[in-house]
Amino acid sequence: MSELTITTTQNVNINFKAASVGERIAASLIDILVKIAYSFVVWYVLLEGLGIAANFATMDYWSVTAIVIVFFFPAVVYSLALESLFEGQTLGKKIMKIKVVKLDGYQASFGDYLIRWIFRIIENNLFGGLIGFIAIVASKKVQRIGDMAAGTAVITLKNSISISNTILEDIGHEYVPTYPLVIKLSDNDMRIIKETFNSALAQDDYELINKLKEKIERVTGIKKQSENNREFIRTILKDYNYYTQNM
Repeated sequence: MSELTITTTQNVNINFKAASVGERIAASLIDILVKIAYSFVVWYVLLEGLGIAANFATMDYWSVTAIVIVFFFPAVVYSLALESLFEGQTLGKKIMKIKVVKLDGYQASFGDYLIRWIFRIIENNLFGGLIGFIAIVASKKVQRIGDMAAGTAVITLKNSISISNTILEDIGHEYVPTYPLVIKLSDNDMRIIKETFNSALAQDDYELINKLKEKIERVTGIKKQSENNREFIRTILKDYNYYTQNM
């Protein structure tokens, strides 16, 4: 299993394990089975059950095509829709505990998933997916062509700390938050903040800590109270955990 280093915009390196070829193939097979099951239900339960399919013989070509497109469109955009909704995971990826991430450390956007989806169509229709398979095997970051175009990779969440777990802070039941505006930040923002903060502490880089504090204030509108910069960032991390755990 390949080691994948993601460098954030704060120049912090985060190491993940790239999903193996086997994991990606297994996730794809599960997704294919889901789409086959959906297609089966649409055809036999809806189209034939409602008698629509029986009328195909009397319909013109364009009418039949329009009906088929409408009913089977969800299967076509399956991966695009689910990766966008579930932050880089389809049902197959969830089961296999793998997910799509950006190589710059940020959460992939809809545009990134769209690029991957478009290239998936191309890859799957060229030599039966052989092109995509060769790209994954040959790539040091286990990327298919769509990943390379979108600047993404697929990582495994097995036997490792997941992205969401890296932002957890130890707060007691009696903890009282200080900065409600911290909820403007996302899990990914907090992961980057925590990684940057820990790196700066390890190197006694107080200038970086100050820049991080200023960035947090600028993005959220929060104004630091009486704490020093280090305690301010620790409070931000704890407050975010408090609000997200109690929502």
